[in-house]
Amino acid sequence: MRQDKRPPRRPAWNRAAERPKDGGIVKPVPVRLICLMCDERGSRDVSDVLRRRAASVNVPPSRSSLDLMDTLAAWAQGLACTLLADALPRRWAHVQGVAARARSLASAVGADAGLLEAAAWLHDIGYLPELAATGLHGLDGARYLRDVEHADPMLCRLVAHHSCAVIEAEERGLAGVLRREFDLPPQSLADALTCCDMTTSPDGEHVHVDRRLAEIHDRYGSGHLVSRSIRRATPMILQAVGQACQYLGADGG
Repeated sequence: MRQDKRPPRRPAWNRAAERPKDGGIVKPVPVRLICLMCDERGSRDVSDVLRRRAASVNVPPSRSSLDLMDTLAAWAQGLACTLLADALPRRWAHVQGVAARARSLASAVGADAGLLEAAAWLHDIGYLPELAATGLHGLDGARYLRDVEHADPMLCRLVAHHSCAVIEAEERGLAGVLRREFDLPPQSLADALTCCDMTTSPDGEHVHVDRRLAEIHDRYGSGHLVSRSIRRATPMILQAVGQACQYLGADGG
């Protein structure tokens, strides 16, 4: 009989993590293990992306392993690699590009730079089929981080609410659950993460926000729940990108 195995545990960054308020506890899930230094290899892809190998991506500059291993961002990078690189290679390519964007804002973000980069690495882990309990990937990913990894509560909040997730939560009837389990993160950090995500293509390339929004509509089709959500969220997304441009020196593409 197959036995469940949780992903390898890395040092938790806050053991006093938030607890669910409606019983939505995530249990450890079986995930194929891969090396920390893995690349985009893998044959399976997420169902919402065309099945093809990832294009070359804007991979964040390498840093020495001694410097990396003592940071929150390095822990997040290793966990994201373990969960996504083999199972969902194109999603992994996107995540690498988002992390590169987050790192480019480090000097402007200041003390929260590591937190922003960690959220960039982990924002899409909820697409992993083994974690996708509700279909709202931000919520599913944040629950895993909270319940299994005992991650920093602010990191969980950023992942749960990234890129105006409350709009899709409303479409799925999960807005109340999302708000009860995870408080909204500070607006400045939320805007920065939204900017990083919504100016990065599925292949990890830096693109204009308008091109990114158009690509989502093309990929899902006009009648899909995600397309409806993005259409409703577009004013909020554009505002977030604009705020990040103004205060952090980011650009919208």
